[in-house]
Amino acid sequence: MLSRLTKFILGFFLAIAVLIGGGVAVALYFINRTGIPPGKPVFANDSPSVKAQAPKATQARGGKPTLTPPSSTSTPTESPKATPSPKPLPSGAYRGRVSWAEGLSLRSQPNQEAERIGGVGFDQKIIVLSESEDKAWQKIRLEGSEQEGWVKAGNTEKVAE
Repeated sequence: MLSRLTKFILGFFLAIAVLIGGGVAVALYFINRTGIPPGKPVFANDSPSVKAQAPKATQARGGKPTLTPPSSTSTPTESPKATPSPKPLPSGAYRGRVSWAEGLSLRSQPNQEAERIGGVGFDQKIIVLSESEDKAWQKIRLEGSEQEGWVKAGNTEKVAE
């Protein structure tokens, strides 16, 4: 009789311990998964980043390695291109840049639920065409492009021409 009661109590506590341990393991798994930041979004209008060449290690006479900068002949040079003259701005428009560090979503209409038609990166040059009636949104055009859309006001700043 005592043996059966001891087995029951021991089995009960063991089952509770397994349930608690499993719950803690699942909770820790999901907490750790939410701690991983997502990758940086890449937009279609992003310019590719240029990687700098690292200096190459060479052996000097004494057997010690020394660093030499990459040779200028190994890097391709781009031929100079004529810069096109900027088009005149529409009346009331001005040049600006994106001041929001995360970049902005370009929307088709001046509201948060509107379709997202692109993105604008931090410090990218833009042309502010107009503002919405409530001054909460700005209609912009990407400089060097014909793409236009709406962004939240207050995330851009005017630049001197």
